[in-house]
Amino acid sequence: MYFASNIKFLRKRRDRTQDDVAAALNLKRSTLSGYENGVAQPGIDVLISFSGYFNMSIDTLLKIDMTRLSESQLGELERGYDAYVKGSNLRVLTTTVNAENRENIELVAEKAKAGYTTGYADPEYIGELPVFSLPFLSNKRKYRTFQLKGDSMHPIPDGSWVTGEFVQDWMNIVNGKAYIVFTLNDGIVFKILENNILKNGKLVLYSLNPLYEPYEVHVNEVKEIWKFVNYISSEIPEPVLPEKQIYQSIAAMKNDLQRIKAKLGSDISDISEIG
Repeated sequence: MYFASNIKFLRKRRDRTQDDVAAALNLKRSTLSGYENGVAQPGIDVLISFSGYFNMSIDTLLKIDMTRLSESQLGELERGYDAYVKGSNLRVLTTTVNAENRENIELVAEKAKAGYTTGYADPEYIGELPVFSLPFLSNKRKYRTFQLKGDSMHPIPDGSWVTGEFVQDWMNIVNGKAYIVFTLNDGIVFKILENNILKNGKLVLYSLNPLYEPYEVHVNEVKEIWKFVNYISSEIPEPVLPEKQIYQSIAAMKNDLQRIKAKLGSDISDISEIG
């Protein structure tokens, strides 16, 4: 259990003295000191008091080593996104920081993706990834950048660098928004999501390119989710050329004619398709 180290860590993080916390919880300072040093064990009433004071579940106070959490994860907890309260597991993200103790943006190139499937939770592996920063992004959020492969998210060019913000609470996934999803089976994919977690525990993944069919993944298969923030590319997205517009118009007209035929039947059998 991490209760002793956690309450001491949280107290200092909030710049509170033992006298401050003891007074707020109606405890003696010596009793609080005993809890922090691990020489005394609190009863359930005291645990409830600490849970209310720090706005965190008892499970989190007991089971999660908060000294190992990144600044962004601590911020999520402090803003009320306690994973135990929401019935899921707290996702401890391995991360790196710069000389000013601000979290880096790690860069996962295409050739590094295979290693990421086994090294995503390994501090040594994450520590070897290239890092950079973007001054317009919040230093209170955690970001990571992945290289896009393929044309499933066309018109975003193949090879683009897609940056995402780490999603701690998957219930906050918004339908129709783009996310980077990491599963052990499919690796790292960039898709538009439909959130069906409450309905059946699944996410539906859509591509921007209509040639790719949507598919489902169960949340038990998912390891990480990152909300799309921006992308960087040396290529300009392909414009919609007049020729393409003509093809699209022809396809639309064909569909219209097929619908008309279906409604009116053989009476308009002499209507010829454009081809």
